[in-house]
Amino acid sequence: MQKSRDALLTALLTLLTEHSFEQVTVRQIAQRAGVGYATFFRHYPGKEALLNDLAADQIKELLALALPILIAEDSRAASTVLCTYVEEHRKLWSALLTGGAGGTMREEFVRQAQQIAAATPNSDSWLPGDLKVVYAVGGTLDVLAWWLKQSPALPIERIAEILDRLVIAPTLPTQ
Repeated sequence: MQKSRDALLTALLTLLTEHSFEQVTVRQIAQRAGVGYATFFRHYPGKEALLNDLAADQIKELLALALPILIAEDSRAASTVLCTYVEEHRKLWSALLTGGAGGTMREEFVRQAQQIAAATPNSDSWLPGDLKVVYAVGGTLDVLAWWLKQSPALPIERIAEILDRLVIAPTLPTQ
C-alpha cells in the first residue's frame, strides 16, 4: 500500500519536471510508477488528489525552512535558504504555485503553519499569532509564485531580499 503510494508520488514528481500538471495523465503516472491503472484509483480519486498529497509533503519541507525565518537573527540569510530550496525544485514549485493547485497549496500551507504557530508562544503582543501566520504564508507564497513566473528569473539573493523586506521584516517582533 505505502509502496504504491510512494511510487505514485515519485512518478508525479518526476513527470512534473518534464511536463506541466495539465499535460500529465493518470495513465502516465501509473505507468511511470510501475503500477496498474486501477491501482492508482485505489489510492487517489484523481491526479489532483495525488498532487494535493505531494503538496502536503512538500509544504512540510518548505515550512521547516520558512518558519525559522520568523525567529532567525538573520532573516535575510534564512530567506536565502528558503529561496534556494525553491530554486532547486523550481519545476515542482512552479507546478504547485502557478498551476491549478495554488489555492490548495495556500490552504494547506496556512493549515500546517497555524498548527505550528499554535504550539509556539507569540511574543509579539500587537500582532495576533494566527494573523501573522496567514500574512507571512500568503505573502511568501505570492512572492514565490510571482518569482517563478518571471523570465528571466531574478537571482536568489534579490528575491530573498524582496521576501525579507516585504513579508518577513514586517512580521518580526519589534525590539
